[in-house]
Amino acid sequence: MCRSIKTLRPPMTPEATDEDVRAAALQYVRKVSGFRAPAAHNRAAFERAVEAVAEATRHLLDDLEVRGRGPADRSSARS
Repeated sequence: MCRSIKTLRPPMTPEATDEDVRAAALQYVRKVSGFRAPAAHNRAAFERAVEAVAEATRHLLDDLEVRGRGPADRSSARS
């Protein structure tokens, strides 16, 4: 789909930062909406979507279990 979104799970990315997660969410919302930057009247909806996708991504990464590693502990990456 969007080639600029990188894999954020270990071992591909040892520690995904909040910036990594938000950048991936932004790229996803841009692709789905078809807007690189939304018009002023769509900006709030665009930002809500980015935040929702970022939150879902954080939950996914926190819940993934990579074989041989157990559940991911990313609490230090969000500090």
